[in-house]
Amino acid sequence: MGHMDYSAQMRDLGLRVTRGRLAVLDVLDANPHSSAERVIEHVHRALPDVSIQSVYNVLNDLTDQGMLRRFTPPHSAALYETRVNDNHHHAICTGCGRIEDVECAVGHAPCLTPSENHGMEIQIADVLYQGVCEGCRKSGAA
Repeated sequence: MGHMDYSAQMRDLGLRVTRGRLAVLDVLDANPHSSAERVIEHVHRALPDVSIQSVYNVLNDLTDQGMLRRFTPPHSAALYETRVNDNHHHAICTGCGRIEDVECAVGHAPCLTPSENHGMEIQIADVLYQGVCEGCRKSGAA
């Protein structure tokens, strides 16, 4: 998505369009599944005057507004991505930590429908696949 699309989306949500917000979105477009620290590092290359706290505020605000998705794999800091509202899942290599998007299963998929919803209208089922990527298998790293 480009600046124009993000700008329009922010305006539609009643958010001000700022250089910091656009920089965070650009970083996450180019580097999905990034930690806050990685986002800060990349934003500071483009905008060294943006404070660390400002980047954290942008990440939280855009996540709260649904423009970013935050997920936390086991043994990891929270990670962010711009791919939202499609209920996709993630596969993570236990060797190198590489993360890939996995499309939501279609048709009958046990475990995606809870046996008990406790009165909630379930909107998202989060599934994390863990395994060893081809590169790690070939190198014997895992």
